[in-house]
Amino acid sequence: MLRLIAVCLFWALGVTGALAESRVAFVVGNSAYASVSPLENPINDALDISVALEGLGFDVILGSDATMEEMQTGIRHFTERAATADVVLFYYAGHGFQVSGQNYLVPVDAQLSSIEDLQDQTLPVTDIMSAMQASPGIKLVFLDACRDNPFGVGMESVPGVDTGLARVGTEADFMFVYATQPDNVAYDGMGRNSFFTEAMLNHIYTPGQDLSELMVSVRRDVLAATGGRQIPWENSSLTRLFAFDQSPETVSEETMLYQVAAAEKDTGLLQLYIDKYPEGSHAEDVLAFLETGTRTRTLGLVDEKAEAARLWQLARRSRSRQLLEYYVETYPDGEDAAAAQRLLALIPRTEDSTPGGICERLATHPRDATAANSGVPFARLRENALTAIQACSAAAVQSPELPHYTALLARATAASGDLDRAIQLYKSASDRGDLRAMVSLAQLHESGTGLPQDPAMAQMLYERAADAGSHDAMINLAVALFNGDRGEPDPERAIALLRKAAEGGSPKAVFNLGVLAQDGVIDTPEAALTYFERAAKDGEAESYRASAILLDEGRGVPRDPDRAANLLLRGVAEDRGALIKQLTEATNEWSRDTIMAVQERLKAAGFYASAVDGLPGPNFTSALTRWRNGGFNADVLVN
Repeated sequence: MLRLIAVCLFWALGVTGALAESRVAFVVGNSAYASVSPLENPINDALDISVALEGLGFDVILGSDATMEEMQTGIRHFTERAATADVVLFYYAGHGFQVSGQNYLVPVDAQLSSIEDLQDQTLPVTDIMSAMQASPGIKLVFLDACRDNPFGVGMESVPGVDTGLARVGTEADFMFVYATQPDNVAYDGMGRNSFFTEAMLNHIYTPGQDLSELMVSVRRDVLAATGGRQIPWENSSLTRLFAFDQSPETVSEETMLYQVAAAEKDTGLLQLYIDKYPEGSHAEDVLAFLETGTRTRTLGLVDEKAEAARLWQLARRSRSRQLLEYYVETYPDGEDAAAAQRLLALIPRTEDSTPGGICERLATHPRDATAANSGVPFARLRENALTAIQACSAAAVQSPELPHYTALLARATAASGDLDRAIQLYKSASDRGDLRAMVSLAQLHESGTGLPQDPAMAQMLYERAADAGSHDAMINLAVALFNGDRGEPDPERAIALLRKAAEGGSPKAVFNLGVLAQDGVIDTPEAALTYFERAAKDGEAESYRASAILLDEGRGVPRDPDRAANLLLRGVAEDRGALIKQLTEATNEWSRDTIMAVQERLKAAGFYASAVDGLPGPNFTSALTRWRNGGFNADVLVN
């Protein structure tokens, strides 16, 4: 079925700011195949992506369970609209395979018995590229189509028919994004969406995030969710930057939830924060309020329209049912109430979760956190160990090709107290390639917990996990190599491992590179600031202070009090409270003009009414407190 979707201009402008560029997308999701194995999620993937793209100003052509004729009709419409568009995008979810290095997408009515049927029964990706060539703008191709060759016995022996999709060369202003690395197979997912599409949906509304940054976030989430079995990959020749959501950069999703909950003073939202981020930066503040009902701070904003808009932005970005329901209940006549209702219809209820979804929610390691799942501390897992074991056991049986569920079952089993059984499960998952299982086993061998202490075995497991893409293993190895814990120090290899982890999206590795650059060990002093700012943006809150110090003191970079102030205020909102304490109790550690720049921004936000003098005082403390607890405003963070 082919649908042409027109976008209301006011909605596009409301979501992405003053959107000047025209955007067109052709989205196809094929699930109900007639002659080959059906797929559960592609039709959901296509619908959910199309709704997200509409909200980002795209004119969308949607094909759901499209036949060959419908896909060709869609291409004709797409070609016409692409000719005048600034951004053209094709997103496909369904069966796809390669023959002799050429990629083919499979309509739901395809019937293949020999290689000669390809031309009439499948759609070459080159046809899509031809349709997009007419556009003068950037061209984005997303292929969540790397499932294994669906035609089995009839085609598997044909020369040139290979697993997964092949790498496609790109001409200028093209970007190809694959759900997994070339020649590999992607997974359909255990919930409503595939692992890749779920990660895309969870990051596509991040304000001000460049496409390359988005792909780092998506890759990190899919790597964590599949235990390293699937790694999204892209091939780009874009000649300019592109962001789906062109709104100003704001704070992390976690901090925004706290900001909204504090401003609304709603116990349900505060409880949602604790449930989602039990070890979050604001957990102590939230728990204090939930236990006593009071706080030593001023809460609440008076601009109801602005607060409604902020709540909607967070609800849409996080895809949280609780937040969407809260928005509809609190602002039934709000500007975005209809869009919230539409999004609610797409997001499963908690009680409809699959075993895999329940397993992930209850047993995921915090170091494997994704945008959808922040991970569970071991102490909390102990409280739900039996339920987690039941869900993870079922998920492991349902998806034997994904050893990550066995690794999660091992963690839940360890939390129940059965370490011997947990070790057996970790070994099983590790042998089948799960990264978290490898790292966990390495730590057990390293400490001698439940196993004989064996540094050589730990080293081997860390090396194997690092080679397969584990950032934790890379960082652990790097620290050991710097310190010479397992032989002679090898700083050169340690730095190489940190760089590899940083390229993969580890903010901790990026921060460590910043420290090394700051100390003159690598790169230049100027590079330290770049590393620290990047780490802060990716969630390493300590980096805000490190960046601000360099700018405040002019250490290796020109002094810039305004930029330092912006970073300090972001850090005040994001960290565990260390910066607000330092700014109010050790103000003299910062230059007076940087403190004045902080005061100017707090004044612009409406929180500070005293003299802009660079001096501490109760009004300054009160203004910072309001800023941290519900008052963050990206609009005042200007240079």
